[in-house]
Amino acid sequence: MGMFSFLKDAGQKLFGGKHEEQMAQDPNAANQAASQAILDYITSMGLSANNLSVAFDGSTAIATVSGDAASQEDKEKILLCAGNVQGVASVNDNMTCPAAEEPQFYMVQSGDTLSKISKEVYGDANKYNVIFEANRPMLGHPDKIYPGQNLRIPKLA
Repeated sequence: MGMFSFLKDAGQKLFGGKHEEQMAQDPNAANQAASQAILDYITSMGLSANNLSVAFDGSTAIATVSGDAASQEDKEKILLCAGNVQGVASVNDNMTCPAAEEPQFYMVQSGDTLSKISKEVYGDANKYNVIFEANRPMLGHPDKIYPGQNLRIPKLA
């Protein structure tokens, strides 16, 4: 459990242009719509958890994710899906899972590649596929990463 930071202006565009207008008129409705959009996005990635819920607060740009994940990997992927959404600056992790550990994430910088990240975190550029596989289905191709995106960095066995 904890709070994880994301780049608010990077990520999946789920809210659309009407969100800002709706926030000014009816913040509660805008937050509910955004919460549902994030939850739908997580589900569209094939991820789930028992009692999974998302609450988004547009005034603080914080998404709070709750539920019981089956594994640490599922938990981390759900948190990344919620955070890698344009308009989300932080994710408050209220999820549980068996043998929970503090997740390790990496924020992609301009000029990064999975090989460069792998060299930095594992000391071996050829282990880029470990990072790629750990971030599926959010990543469809190893070359499709963008600055500001957070990636899951699994521990090597």
